Amino acid sequence: MRKFLVLLLTLFTAIALFGCNTINLEEEKIVLITDKGDITDKSFNQGAYEGVKAYAERMGIEYDYLKPNDATDEEYIAAIEQAITDGATVIVTPGYLFEPAINVVQHDYPKVKFIILDGNPANVSDVNFNPIGTLEDNVYSIFYAEEQAGFLVGYAAVKEGWRHLGFMGGMAVPAVQRYGHGFVQGAAKAAEELGLAADAITIDYLYTGDFKATPEVQTAAASMYNGGAEVIFACGGAVGQSVMAAAESAGAYVIGVDVNQSGDSPTVVTSAMKSLSVSVEQALTAIYEDNTWEKDFGGESVILTAADDGVGMPNDFSKFDNFTKADYDALFAKLVDGTYVVSSVIGEFGDDGTASKQFETDEVSVNVIIFG
Repeated sequence: MRKFLVLLLTLFTAIALFGCNTINLEEEKIVLITDKGDITDKSFNQGAYEGVKAYAERMGIEYDYLKPNDATDEEYIAAIEQAITDGATVIVTPGYLFEPAINVVQHDYPKVKFIILDGNPANVSDVNFNPIGTLEDNVYSIFYAEEQAGFLVGYAAVKEGWRHLGFMGGMAVPAVQRYGHGFVQGAAKAAEELGLAADAITIDYLYTGDFKATPEVQTAAASMYNGGAEVIFACGGAVGQSVMAAAESAGAYVIGVDVNQSGDSPTVVTSAMKSLSVSVEQALTAIYEDNTWEKDFGGESVILTAADDGVGMPNDFSKFDNFTKADYDALFAKLVDGTYVVSSVIGEFGDDGTASKQFETDEVSVNVIIFG
């Protein structure tokens, strides 16, 4: 009888503890706050939002998104606070620009969980560059090895047979710079392996300074194509829409970014992808299903690489004539096992493109173009 009572008490204790750890999904709400783009940008914001949407709908959790009135710390904080007022319990923020805002709200709302992509509030400094940021236990910081994704598509472009390439980035934030620098390194590695002559590869390199699709961006892309560029790596959210429009007129090609953009235009041959949707869903799973947020996610900052399947290219190689799936698999394997090491070194924020020239080789020259 005594053993039975002990067993019964143990069972009741386990049930009670389980109940304490169970989250009432009807009281939960996941909200994504967009940065300078929106959830239809067919790039970074949209990729992250698709992860929120897919997970929330599968689990029956309420979800939404908010677009701040402006891309400032004050407006980001206001949008986050509005989301919390409206019931948000988990907030997803895509982009480096959210670091200062998250550094504030993580303290103000300790019960809210924050997922920040391409950023870490611990990076925040004051006007004198003294570090003032922290990464609290209610924040999960996810980075991606963009330099590896850029390396993949730069390598593929040269292996395909293109010799005049273009890179058009949006703002010269770290993620965009890493994409561009990886692109140059990938082209250089392929040129070296092919034994190409000196200056065989030219890469026109330009930052537009924003993530918007504008007539001016389309004109700049058209000028790059008219100057001989056969393919442009469009790395800047909606900037890609302007590049695709220019490519369609020029009969040229585009490499997309962040997500598989091949469906956006027949000119898109491939894309340098991040596992945006998957990584958001993994973090949400840790909160709502695995109960591993406190152990493995909260207060952590990770960089997802090729070895983590954090970056890659789409599996469709039908728009290539020479670069095959077998070529890609071999290339990807060399990133995973460390045969190919890609530098993630970048320039100062707002760099005009000249930092990319550090990756020039005998075979590859970088032609920096100033926008405007």
